[in-house]
Amino acid sequence: MHRIPEAGSGEIKYGAQLTVRENQAGVFFYQGKAVGVFGPGRHTLKTANIPLLTKIAAMPWGFTSPLRAEVYFVNMKTFTNLKWGTRDPVAFKDAALGLIRLRAYGVFNLRVVQPVLFINRMVGTQGVYTMADVSAYLSQVIVSRFNDTLGEVLDTLARLPARYDAISQRLSRRLQEDFGHFGLLLTHLYIGAVTPPAEVQQAIDDQSRMEVIGDMDRLLRMKAAMAVEKAAGSGAGDTMGAGLGLMMPAMFAQYLAPSASGGRTPEPGSGFACPECRSRIPEDARFCPQCGHQQVIFSQCANCGKNLTPNARFCPRCGCSTTEKPLNRPCGACGAENLPGAIFCNQCGERM
Repeated sequence: MHRIPEAGSGEIKYGAQLTVRENQAGVFFYQGKAVGVFGPGRHTLKTANIPLLTKIAAMPWGFTSPLRAEVYFVNMKTFTNLKWGTRDPVAFKDAALGLIRLRAYGVFNLRVVQPVLFINRMVGTQGVYTMADVSAYLSQVIVSRFNDTLGEVLDTLARLPARYDAISQRLSRRLQEDFGHFGLLLTHLYIGAVTPPAEVQQAIDDQSRMEVIGDMDRLLRMKAAMAVEKAAGSGAGDTMGAGLGLMMPAMFAQYLAPSASGGRTPEPGSGFACPECRSRIPEDARFCPQCGHQQVIFSQCANCGKNLTPNARFCPRCGCSTTEKPLNRPCGACGAENLPGAIFCNQCGERM
């Protein structure tokens, strides 16, 4: 986001031309309020700052017009390869191994879909706001929701390799609401790795081998068959070699039969949905064709996420004050502060 002018506000005159490029949105603020959002093209701005006449009328203010205006240019492209990761290990309560400290990292992609809400909620009055400023905070949100998702989807880390896709998809759905409060859309999220301590990783590898083989009896028979095959290859006798040549195909067909492998779940599309009725709509739509809801969001309720009209003091859905901010949720077991809506504590792993 880039603000013009970067400091203070300007005396944008009546009839000024605003040119917005592709993959940009121009948000016009007049007398401290967002007036409208302009897409790509050239637009004419209308203010009460009339050339020459404004200077004469502004004599009581030192020839500075009190009718101030500014324009925010917001980049609407998809920002890719944004990193997220655990700065400190998070606690996970494993059903078989007990309390474990985990580290995780990955990448995510996002884009701005509600520029006015993005400016009002996250940017404020800053002159320049970069993606590094955005991702620093969102990475912390991802880590907190990742811990909640692990507690809901996974009971033990021994099943983690088979649950990566399920965890990623569920985490993405959970984060859509968190990102939507800032006018952002999470398009993709990928989990690079979840790394437990070395001794826990060894226990997981042993458990995975057991699940692949099936049971200890099959494992021992397979190792015995491989030992016999090795002995036959070393020339331990023509009779033994001939007998083993007939036995080996049947042994491996019985104990090493291939198992049916399931396909990967296709990643859901990243289309745009109406915030009110959740119907799929074009991304450049001003109103939802299903419910008629206005798509340019100026503000949202911090409690329930209801879209608010300008100057609203209370939410029409839940009745909470629009100036009231959600508080962090303390853990009842260890007292650590967690994000609002957190289910599992990041420090002790207990359900809150």
